[in-house]
Amino acid sequence: MHILITGGAGFIGSHVVRHFITAYPQYTVTNLDDLTYAGNLENLRDVEGSSNYRFVKGDITERDAMLSLFETERFDRVIHLAAESHVDRSIASPTEFVMTNVIGTVNLLNAARSLWKESFSGKLFYHVSTDEVYGALGSEGAFTEETPYDPHSPYSASKASSDHFVRAYHDTYGLPVVISNCSNNYGSYQFPEKLIPLFINNIRHNKPLPVYGKGENVRDWLWVVDHARAIDVICHNGKPGETYNIGGQNEWRNIELIRLLCGIMDRKLGRAEGESEKLITYVTDRAGHDFRYAIDSSKLQEELGWSPSLQFEEGLEKTVDWYLDNQDWLDHVTSGEYQRYYEKMYG
Repeated sequence: MHILITGGAGFIGSHVVRHFITAYPQYTVTNLDDLTYAGNLENLRDVEGSSNYRFVKGDITERDAMLSLFETERFDRVIHLAAESHVDRSIASPTEFVMTNVIGTVNLLNAARSLWKESFSGKLFYHVSTDEVYGALGSEGAFTEETPYDPHSPYSASKASSDHFVRAYHDTYGLPVVISNCSNNYGSYQFPEKLIPLFINNIRHNKPLPVYGKGENVRDWLWVVDHARAIDVICHNGKPGETYNIGGQNEWRNIELIRLLCGIMDRKLGRAEGESEKLITYVTDRAGHDFRYAIDSSKLQEELGWSPSLQFEEGLEKTVDWYLDNQDWLDHVTSGEYQRYYEKMYG
């Protein structure tokens, strides 16, 4: 089987690429990534020499390039993760999110439909989405696959639109598709604009920890390795036309998570208890900031047998250890040095 993984140099994508390369040596895995600011080939240094792996630099918004790539490589399946994903960036520059998340997805759908027009047998277009398309929750309840869409940011609106296009291609053209909507991911190789790696890095350097509002917003956290496992299960056993929610069953208020992280960092760095909490700085809340997300992943667990392997405290310990053990990676990312790796390896 030849699998295309888009966005495979990003945080989640690199874990999915690594998982499929190692779990399925009989597959060919092609990683398509445009290496924008969050695409980092250093994320895959440990597997880049694998015989069943190849990297292609490309932009999914370029229609003709995608059609040509699909025709040349003859992919059997697509796992589509390439996306602009940071809410704050979407508020500042919404058009970029429309281009990548909507137009890019439609280009890939068209390329897959063109390549597979003779037969859809054994083919699959797997679109990886987010729980943010569902909007926000109060203090009770959880998102299910039947929850109506109610996006509140340009990011979630662009992902909701791409989800609708994927379903439309299934209903209109019969294209075999699945969609998964996941909760917040954490783990190694995450670009340090996101909360956990940002705060780990700021604590290292005794910089302020900016907390939106009062830190009362609640998120469900999923270890990225468990997300890669779920994608594997859905890719091989998911039913075409279906949606599967992926959640970590780990709801945390932001301020509680940050205090837990501060305590772990103080212990790991040999600092006095409570020292890092002094860095917490409350800032003006984000526009349209959703109060709470929570995922009901019972469909995935009951129908396909997946379940998360770690509770958050254990996963966060592992994550902190990784960033402290890989400070060169973190320094390369924060300095921009990582962007030179492509030229070194492929230039």
